[in-house]
Amino acid sequence: MKKTPTFALVAVSAAACCLLLAAPAEAGRIPNRKENQQDRIAQGVGSGQLTARETARLESREAHLNREVSRMRANDGGSLTPRQRARVERQQDRLSRNIYQQKHDGQTQ
Repeated sequence: MKKTPTFALVAVSAAACCLLLAAPAEAGRIPNRKENQQDRIAQGVGSGQLTARETARLESREAHLNREVSRMRANDGGSLTPRQRARVERQQDRLSRNIYQQKHDGQTQ
């Protein structure tokens, strides 16, 4: 009897179920972009493309946007309306352009 493949299959299935249950409720485009933009800022700091002042300014804008999203969610029972989602995505677009501009403006640490 080969019990190893069955055990492996059960273990993988259990791990997948745990990951799905532990996934945050706000899985979607907005949190994915937030994570991506944080990674881009961190990469810019690591490579020296962003100065301390540029990094602080970008982090401040990101924090402001995160607080705004939290307030919107609190006011609407935990979710965003389509209009709010569009507004947040526009703000994320603007922040993304700012990150690009700051990383490519020639200033280095």
